[in-house]
Amino acid sequence: MFESEELIHLPEDVFRLIRDLIRDYSGIYFDDESRYLLEKRLSRRVRNHHFSSFRDYFRHLLYDRNRDEELASIIDILTVNETYFFREQSQLETFSEEILTELRDINKDKKRLRIWSAGCSTGEEPYTIAMLVIENGNFCDWDIEILGSDINQRVLQVARSGIYRKNSFRTTVPYFIDKYFKEEDSLFRISHSVKQHVNFSYLNLLDPFKVKLIGKMDVIFCRNVLIYFDQQSRKKVIEIFHERLMDGGYFLLGHAESLINLSTAFTLRHFKHDMVYQKPIKKGVHRDV
Repeated sequence: MFESEELIHLPEDVFRLIRDLIRDYSGIYFDDESRYLLEKRLSRRVRNHHFSSFRDYFRHLLYDRNRDEELASIIDILTVNETYFFREQSQLETFSEEILTELRDINKDKKRLRIWSAGCSTGEEPYTIAMLVIENGNFCDWDIEILGSDINQRVLQVARSGIYRKNSFRTTVPYFIDKYFKEEDSLFRISHSVKQHVNFSYLNLLDPFKVKLIGKMDVIFCRNVLIYFDQQSRKKVIEIFHERLMDGGYFLLGHAESLINLSTAFTLRHFKHDMVYQKPIKKGVHRDV
């Protein structure tokens, strides 16, 4: 192995300092078993800044004027983003067949629909949501806004391009591929009819000031994201989601997730295909416009 490829030793105390800094910045938590992972993936970053130790690199993360940019780069390196179109079918059926029907009736006067895919990765989820809204057929003349956000800049570049490989379609029926994608040299480009409804943004879910700028939402998808957070960060993010939802808005977690021991602010709604959390409507208060 060349010297430039050798790992720089990450002492346990410095690992804990960097681990806690990453958690405070992003909510993503690495347990004690992850020390070698950080050592392996960040050694090159340490050398790129011409440091000889992780201790010097940690000081850089604390005090350098570009520390936020460096922390964002760390998140790009450390996070794994595995997703695909039409993930968790039963929940999507609930969204398409039942939640959208309710939202159509609730928002029929203003004809506006706002949906947030938090932790959208490479964009398959928000584009799936857009296709389902289009297929519903009741929102043709509506103002449809779907926001995809992530803390990883690299995956957002893929999402904005709207170009995907075959492995993104492992559960997608041919109908959607034929209708909404154009094949180009074994790659698949999403159509403008879908893309026009989706915007992507770099967003740290633990930044309440920037999150507030996105406004109120009818639906928030945050599936298989909070599993990487520690308990305290999960609670903070869920409070932020509650604030960003319209009264009566819907909050969709992954199938392996729940709000048990995290929040009592939501009602668990039982639909035909799945169960979904909903923000209660306060008595005597009209839904936000």
